[in-house]
Amino acid sequence: MKKKSKYLGNELNYLAKVLNSESWTSTGGSWNQALENKFAETFQSKYAITFNSGTSTLHAALLAVGVKPGDEVLSPALTVIMDTTATIHANAVPVYVDVDPETFNMDPDDLERKITPKSKAIIIVALYGLPCNMDRIMEIANKYGLPVVEDNAQCFLGEYKGKLAGTFGKVASYSFENSKHISCGEGGAITSNSKELATAARKISNHGFINSTAKEGRTKLNLDVFQNPNYKRHDEIGWNYRLSEFNAAVALAQLERINDIVETRIKVANMFLDAINETNCGFLVPQLEPEGYKSSYWSLALLFEEERCGLTWQEFRKRYVQNGGDGIYGAWSVPYLEPVMADGNFKKMNPLLYENISYHKGLCPVAEKVQQKIMQFKTNYRNLDLAQEKADIFKQTILEVM
Repeated sequence: MKKKSKYLGNELNYLAKVLNSESWTSTGGSWNQALENKFAETFQSKYAITFNSGTSTLHAALLAVGVKPGDEVLSPALTVIMDTTATIHANAVPVYVDVDPETFNMDPDDLERKITPKSKAIIIVALYGLPCNMDRIMEIANKYGLPVVEDNAQCFLGEYKGKLAGTFGKVASYSFENSKHISCGEGGAITSNSKELATAARKISNHGFINSTAKEGRTKLNLDVFQNPNYKRHDEIGWNYRLSEFNAAVALAQLERINDIVETRIKVANMFLDAINETNCGFLVPQLEPEGYKSSYWSLALLFEEERCGLTWQEFRKRYVQNGGDGIYGAWSVPYLEPVMADGNFKKMNPLLYENISYHKGLCPVAEKVQQKIMQFKTNYRNLDLAQEKADIFKQTILEVM
């Protein structure tokens, strides 16, 4: 069955307009501005700043909330390594928090146990599109005066008790990488209701330009000023984390369809969940979506209980693929067991700071156990008939091994 293009809206139209414009750079163009305005409106925030990736967003967010060298940043033990690398890029120390065995998200009780006088910020991750236990996390964050950075790379329009994910913490981070709900190849954005934090994030993304503001990233607004040899341009250290006008145009076209995109992923996830329910399958346990939570299903995550199935994780995946399935992805290793962390290679980023820091197996036992069992099923089908075909193959595979 033929796959539909991912780009079904105004992408080509907008790209043509960028090509025909006078400026292709975000420092002089208008597509980033349009994307930021619509992104802030969509995600119910006063400010949105676009970035060249959903990793640079995290680095900028940490610096914007005041993380300094030697500070500790708490993040979940079951997530991609980028929350760790952004922390190290900020010259801070990653502290790993174990996860809930059913939701796979940060365990608030372990979060509070891991807080020390050196703690400076909390990164939470809405894993697979499912928001965290925001009541407890915000209660703990407020108790200890710690800013919360919401990593919503996988969670677009997810909700917690009727409130949009990304509107709880000081800053929220989003990714436009190829597998995400909105995709322009690479890119990202942060949102915030704080003018101070948004301005700081903008300067971090924009070489520390003195005229960067929470609402404006263009640097050449007044040429009489900008072209004066006495003009001073920079008052902060920043990086070039800017999103190109081409990427912004594609992301804007995707954002215009975000409700349909998210609802399609939810429909696909439910096709696979129906297959589990209809077969009364006992060896595949879905990520728990508690009452009052709404997942945006970046992926459908299931726990594979090998002892109930009779096949190994790899054998079940092979059977599904042989039947015509698209494959099953394993969860990323817990970050601190990746070689860069476990072998100490990260220490070269700041030898004096990290000299006595080390990580080891058993640090977060629940995350380590869950990680080995997770099966990730794609939800980013653009053809629902094709998705149903794969869900039927999934159901067939379950019946064959029951």
